[in-house]
Amino acid sequence: HARISRVHAFGYSPVSTRHCAKWGGRTPTAAHTKSNTMADRCLSRIRNVRGVAPSHQLLGQRGPGLHPLRMMVHLRTNRKSRPFAQCRAMAESTPGVLPAAILFDCDGVLVDTEKDGHRVSFNETFRRKGLACHWDVEKYGELVKIGGGKERMTKYFSDSPNQQPWASLKTEAQQQEFVKELHLLKTDLFMKMIETGSLPLRPGVARLVDEAAASGVPMAVCSTSNERAVSTIVRVLLGADVANIMRVFAGDIVPKKKPDPAIYLLAAEELGVDASKCVVFEDSHIGVLAAKAAGMKCVVTKSGYTEDEDFDLADAVFPCIGEAADPHVSFSDLMMTSSLWK
Repeated sequence: HARISRVHAFGYSPVSTRHCAKWGGRTPTAAHTKSNTMADRCLSRIRNVRGVAPSHQLLGQRGPGLHPLRMMVHLRTNRKSRPFAQCRAMAESTPGVLPAAILFDCDGVLVDTEKDGHRVSFNETFRRKGLACHWDVEKYGELVKIGGGKERMTKYFSDSPNQQPWASLKTEAQQQEFVKELHLLKTDLFMKMIETGSLPLRPGVARLVDEAAASGVPMAVCSTSNERAVSTIVRVLLGADVANIMRVFAGDIVPKKKPDPAIYLLAAEELGVDASKCVVFEDSHIGVLAAKAAGMKCVVTKSGYTEDEDFDLADAVFPCIGEAADPHVSFSDLMMTSSLWK
């Protein structure tokens, strides 16, 4: 009951020594030829469902150096495009190739939101609530190292307990309720900024997401920010199709926020993947600590506030993902055999 919607055929030419560098410098082996044969069997099955060109017409004459998993056949079922089951199973059974999942932090990774997004929204919230608080760029640069907006406000107010609003809030329960109220207003203000397109995606994000989606690799966003805000970013800036396949794990979904690894471990569990084969994109020191504590591989794309943070534990560090004309990171770089992980 499913019909073939498209065949993704990313044809490789026979692999030279230079191209093999991304496979750890290894030359093509009999294993690659065997995997190519498996891909042929997979395609021969679906040719019986609907007329599909033979693989040599799709990919050209393949030699033993052709990577077998650059070919993903998608089925359209219930209005969603999904990887062909046998091809995906073959991909997962081939060790050291596709990442099990790609997990993105949100703020500073998908969008550089902190200075001109969250900070502005916090200050407008304080103004509307009659609070004599204003976070300038430098002050917010200190607070942003604390994971979570409610946690940032709590720390800031707690440092001046004799000033408003803490001076009139005598119990911890009252303080928590007030901070929660502030954060709801702040989230509404921030979402309006996103919906107007004031904050664009960072360079290369849309490209990499499209490449991962075309290859059938699960994706998710793992953020300490409010779930509504993160979901809005995904829906508005990446589009409804991506929002349908990209899970969001955010806010208070876990009891402890980054640098605790809980949110990344939860994502791996919910996606049903091996944490050690997941690739995380982060922009902060606490994010790297969370990813590595979860046993995952971690790529850093620096953002405005995190330029000088400690990224020694990261597997790779770049200024950004980069657009197609000048990419710093491509989907093929994220293969488990990539030189990034050496």
